Amino acid sequence: YETAQCTDTVPPGGLGGGWGPMPLFVESQKDPKSSPLVLWLNGGPGCSSLDGFLTEHGPFLVQPDGATLEYNPYSWNLIANVLYLESPAGVGFSYSDDKTYATNDTEVAQSNFEALQDFFRLFPEYKDNELFLTGESYAGIYIPTLAVLVMQDPSMNLQGLAVGNGLSSYEQNDNSLVYFAYYHGLLGNRLWSSLQTHCCSQNKCNFYDNTDPECVTNLQEVSRIVGNSGLNIYNLYAPCAGGVPGHLRYEKGTVVIHDLGNIFTRLPLKRMWHQALLRSGDRLRMDPPCTNTTAASTYLNNPYVRKALHIPEQLPRWDMCNFLVNIQYRRLYQSMQSQYLKLLTTQKYRILLYNGDVDMACNFMGDEWFVDSLNQKMEVQRRPWLVDYGDSGEQIAGFVKEFSHIAFLTIKGAGHMVPTDKPQAALTMFSRFLNKQPY
Repeated sequence: YETAQCTDTVPPGGLGGGWGPMPLFVESQKDPKSSPLVLWLNGGPGCSSLDGFLTEHGPFLVQPDGATLEYNPYSWNLIANVLYLESPAGVGFSYSDDKTYATNDTEVAQSNFEALQDFFRLFPEYKDNELFLTGESYAGIYIPTLAVLVMQDPSMNLQGLAVGNGLSSYEQNDNSLVYFAYYHGLLGNRLWSSLQTHCCSQNKCNFYDNTDPECVTNLQEVSRIVGNSGLNIYNLYAPCAGGVPGHLRYEKGTVVIHDLGNIFTRLPLKRMWHQALLRSGDRLRMDPPCTNTTAASTYLNNPYVRKALHIPEQLPRWDMCNFLVNIQYRRLYQSMQSQYLKLLTTQKYRILLYNGDVDMACNFMGDEWFVDSLNQKMEVQRRPWLVDYGDSGEQIAGFVKEFSHIAFLTIKGAGHMVPTDKPQAALTMFSRFLNKQPY
């Protein structure tokens, strides 16, 4: 099986001139001319979209030895042309000529928009294909902010967007996470009743930016249990790769950090930790928690692979996440409400927020609350959606509710990286989304 990819025809170092989001493009195995074009962004901020390519839904998945790839029968390019974009500059193989990697939400949306414009300039044959913007995690911010720019460009045939386990609202993410943790048996009654006493009044809880000192102390304990105790924040029921790590570890003289900084950002201890990291310079590496990134980095740092991908020799080694991009990143939005409302008022686009239901980094409840808060007209009440697994017949794959132009969907038993955990359900959902079929 052969798939065309465009790294060999893109200017060295990526799209966008001296500011290079790095693309990797795979044509649809079906019919590139008529298949939709799908942009995919992983999150972080500061993590590489080649993670999606090599471990989630690319045509070949990297194996534990870091040397072999295996054909993926549930690849998203079975039905779509997929453009994986490493962004912002400094992430993976993308770079900027002046090595300044401090950026923010607005700049990233603009540079991703320019990268898309560049792509269509280089490959005008895809200009008329249906365009869908998709991503995961911090792409909950990247995708809607980019979509608002793309919708103003009539030359792009934008049809919709899909965000998996996305960060849509810090407040709803934090507030829901405490409930998620308690009702999944992680907190215990003493802590829970203290949280109720000190963080809640009149049946409303504020676990987001509460200033009550007892509440803050309790939330620090919740944050420790969820993020630093050895539980896998990305999949509660999966083991923690490498064993119980703590929030940093030492490896070959380098300190490895595991906190991407997306939950309980208002806690004083988190802020002090962030300030300390900002002063630490670049002697640090960042790895997503409980995730083994060795296979992907071994593969992508293989000189033969780099040569095949036309990666300029002077570029540094590939890492899953870039510490400096993450720690210097300025988060300008606390919620994506206005972006989604802008997109929804056009009544033109199909929007999907989907969540693996055992993820704690961006849990399903926070995103469900977020979609509810947009107050769109309910079209299909919450119901199970099904996948046909052949031998074991049709099974409930999760739950879905549909509003006018936007749907919220869960994938049962999947964590943060839905296509890794439930590849067949993910492809089925993706296909129904692209083809504008009921879920």
